[in-house]
Amino acid sequence: MSEVEVRNEGHVRWIVFNRPERMNAITGTMLGELNDALKAADDDPLVRVVLLTGEGRAFCSGLDLKQAAAGEGIGGAGLASAGVRHLSTREICTVTLQRMDTPVIAIINGAAAGYGLDLALGCDMRLMSDKAVLMPGFAKMGVIPESGGTWYLPRLLGWAKACEIAMLGETLSAERSLGYGLINKAVPAENLKEEALRWANTIAGNAPLAIQEMKRLFRHGLTQDFESHSHHVLLSVLNLFKSQDFREGVQSFMEKRPPEFKGR
Repeated sequence: MSEVEVRNEGHVRWIVFNRPERMNAITGTMLGELNDALKAADDDPLVRVVLLTGEGRAFCSGLDLKQAAAGEGIGGAGLASAGVRHLSTREICTVTLQRMDTPVIAIINGAAAGYGLDLALGCDMRLMSDKAVLMPGFAKMGVIPESGGTWYLPRLLGWAKACEIAMLGETLSAERSLGYGLINKAVPAENLKEEALRWANTIAGNAPLAIQEMKRLFRHGLTQDFESHSHHVLLSVLNLFKSQDFREGVQSFMEKRPPEFKGR
């Protein structure tokens, strides 16, 4: 059975961690399948939004502690065979996630810990079940946020709050996560999938070229000065003015009808 399942609903692609019996703890196989699924989604012009979630009662519990305690898997003696190819930046899932132009929303249906938390932080948006928790307990395990957390937390929350979350290592409820600004919305568990699809379909109904370009510019803007970034934006918008989607956006507005964007 695949450790990462992929399914489509219109222009929305679900990527689902599928080790529910182990709370979707990571393995070398899972990392490889996830990396391939993320790349495939970004390369598919029919996919306009990706929803990343977990099967069962967890989003992703991070390192498989049972394997690590036995000296196996990614956290044990099996590191060389289980995860070595993911040490290349070309194969690290969180790097692939950060490079993607397709919007990715984390649908946090249950516990997100360790690698799972870093993956959620690397998504563009986060919807969280009111019964889920974030578990930044790295310091309690003698490790660090190894897969993006040290980069994302200060940018999302500022230095002091990043230190508070990482160094205290306290489990965070959905309400507390929302208060910190770590998630976009806390959702009743029974409504999580419905709300996820509502967000995804709304985004998918907008002009995909513009959405992708927004994401690229947000990413580049993290390392550009304002003047350089403004020049980059101008070149981008001039290209978008030439697109069929722009003409459709204007025409549909004038005709007072919903637009039908083709991504061209």
